[in-house]
Amino acid sequence: MTTAARAPFLQGLSSRLSAKLRSLRARSVPIADASNWSNSQPKVWTDYDRSLVWMVVCLLCFGLVMVYSSTIGLPDDLARVGGRLRSGDHLMRQAMAIGIGMILVAAALRVPMKFWEDAAPWLFVAGLLLLALVLVDFGNVSSKVNNSRRWLNVPWLHFTFQPSEWAKLCTALYAANYMVRKMDVKESFNRAVLPMTISVAVLGLLMLAEPDMGGFLVIATIAMGILFLGGVNGRMMFLIAFVLTLAFILVITFSDYRRERIFAYLDPWNPKYKDKAYQLTSALIAIGRGEWFGQGLGNSVQKLQHLPEAHTDFVLAVVGEELGLIGVVCVTLAYWWLTLRIFRIGQQAIALDRVFSGLFAQGIGIWLGVQAIISIGVNLGALPTKGLTLPLVSFGGSAMMMNLLALALVLRVDRENRALMRGGRA
Repeated sequence: MTTAARAPFLQGLSSRLSAKLRSLRARSVPIADASNWSNSQPKVWTDYDRSLVWMVVCLLCFGLVMVYSSTIGLPDDLARVGGRLRSGDHLMRQAMAIGIGMILVAAALRVPMKFWEDAAPWLFVAGLLLLALVLVDFGNVSSKVNNSRRWLNVPWLHFTFQPSEWAKLCTALYAANYMVRKMDVKESFNRAVLPMTISVAVLGLLMLAEPDMGGFLVIATIAMGILFLGGVNGRMMFLIAFVLTLAFILVITFSDYRRERIFAYLDPWNPKYKDKAYQLTSALIAIGRGEWFGQGLGNSVQKLQHLPEAHTDFVLAVVGEELGLIGVVCVTLAYWWLTLRIFRIGQQAIALDRVFSGLFAQGIGIWLGVQAIISIGVNLGALPTKGLTLPLVSFGGSAMMMNLLALALVLRVDRENRALMRGGRA
């Protein structure tokens, strides 16, 4: 081929190659979304719900401030080190729990939801075994505090772990996995509802033996909520709710301690129930002192040997006294937004035909939302006193780590949703 004939040929070949490259580029998926999410991860994690992350960070920071404020005056918060008194021990322990939780978050974000779906039944069994182990009164296996045996000891780490918090996460995983497997028979009570009810009942018996009625109430709500969102007949849900209500009534009827707690809740200022209603009346006094704008951060009086468990179950009462009604409303709205955002992530996953991920995310929304409602209601005197913490805010290492792990899995669901919507693979 002569030089004169070669030039037009090369120009035509170049133009055809350019057109082909433009066509491939137009059909290609962005690199961050086309990566295989089950085997590799994008180098830069920019595809996540920033608003959800920032809300969690704000609640964590707020919780650290309130834990320090509510424990700064406690004698129990002063540890002898070299003959000197050191304050802020609870704050350091809470910060350590958050640090461990962040390690769990980094690990969970790299694990695809398919792994959690396959492992859900085994994780649920592991939760049952841990709940059974905590009841073992032998050696130094478990700890008993305030007549409740809820903690496992990890002596070489000088650490205690509360299995009921792990059980909440396992219940959300297992219930979502169960509904995916039973989707074709979800209208059958014997084949769909009854096996799940028995599983939760076994878990409930172990938790009531601790006893931890508040934790079981949250777990039962998670399981029922996922079944309902999965499409189980509404009449079956009313039947389950009726049975659970009857069970709680029987527990209260045959337990003098719990019955007196209910009477104290109904009439907290009655001198007859002075001891049983002491926490509730102290919390109400604290919130009443806060009025609209509070007494100022750190200026709570009730936390000084008046309000028991001010850094755990009744941290919102300290918020009310120091930051007033405005502070309580802001905290309540934060949990409302957090729950709503998690539910929308779950709805998005279901719309993308990822039923397990969607139901699990909504189960986490139920967990955090219901526990926040109960904790806020208890502090305001709207609900009977229960030993439930305020998620991400109250002091508690086990609860903090499991809350962060659950939220990490929700973020993983969101990232996989975004990958699918942009043409990648989950």
